[in-house]
Amino acid sequence: MKHIVLTGGGTAGHVTPNIALIPYLKKDGFNISYIGSFDGIEKQLISEMGISYYGISSGKLRRYMSLKNVSDIFRVLKGMSEAKSILKKLRPDIIFSKGGFVSVPVVRAAKSLGIPVIIHESDMTPGLANKLSFPAASAVCCNFPETAKYLPEDKAVVTGTPIRNELMHGDPEAARSFCGFDSEKPVLLAIGGSLGSAVLNDAIRGSLPVLLEHFQIIHLCGQGKIDSALTGTKGYVQYEYIKKELSDMFALAEVIVSRAGANSISEICALAKPNLLIPLSAKASRGDQILNARSFEKQGFSMVIEEEELTAEKFQNSVMELYENRQQYIDAMKASPNKDSISIIMGLINKYTK
Repeated sequence: MKHIVLTGGGTAGHVTPNIALIPYLKKDGFNISYIGSFDGIEKQLISEMGISYYGISSGKLRRYMSLKNVSDIFRVLKGMSEAKSILKKLRPDIIFSKGGFVSVPVVRAAKSLGIPVIIHESDMTPGLANKLSFPAASAVCCNFPETAKYLPEDKAVVTGTPIRNELMHGDPEAARSFCGFDSEKPVLLAIGGSLGSAVLNDAIRGSLPVLLEHFQIIHLCGQGKIDSALTGTKGYVQYEYIKKELSDMFALAEVIVSRAGANSISEICALAKPNLLIPLSAKASRGDQILNARSFEKQGFSMVIEEEELTAEKFQNSVMELYENRQQYIDAMKASPNKDSISIIMGLINKYTK
């Protein structure tokens, strides 16, 4: 039986595309294992699926001066030794990496053992972890056509991002019942990512008196970010993280407010949900979310407010404008040429499997 090792973690965005591939890998006859960090979100998400999971040490390589860079180098080296030992035991035919710093030791260990590697980059410009992994790759998949110029020319393949099939089959009435909502007002879904977003959370909660006059609100606020003072507010529900019911919530939502992680916005686009994006500031990141968001805005898929421009009044007005003009955004997303990402990626996996 063919054997593939998936890797990637740190945030849900580095895991969900792997999850989207799993049913198709199984159908194609692959035995599947996963290598991630000992305690990252990937362990919970993958273990729930009954996939064999192996943890390794993981460090973060920062772009700024920090003493933690020194200690984390040793964690990465330890992780590489652990990954090499696991790969020798598993003897996989191929590695598929979704990125995140935990993937670097796995990919580099695979290279040293002669195991083919395919990498997927979701963002407009590559992250540091994937940049460090490119020399080990047989192929590098990307989401945006503009990304190809940043990738090794002989390895770049524009595939789009794999979308979980179950997201396309949500039951809006199941979500309405789950949230305790009625059918009198439309539903706004706010998504701050698996780690949560203080900026987005504050924008939603600070605007509740205004927004609740027009919407019922589902707020996915991130781990440890529940505001207990707001529990029981009529028309407003908050959850740290939702997995099973997410497809139903997407189906119920008329409009979405979200960060601009590439995987999240690709899912929103595939579902043709009008959306307002608040990308992570360049002060707190390498600016990839801003590039993602502006690309979607240019294509007519999204409205965008950058953090530095965000005020309560602008946020509230933008949400109302988005809802009033929702059909033009739906039409633009539905007219977008969707790549069959999973078929393209599965073709590459079978091509490079030893």
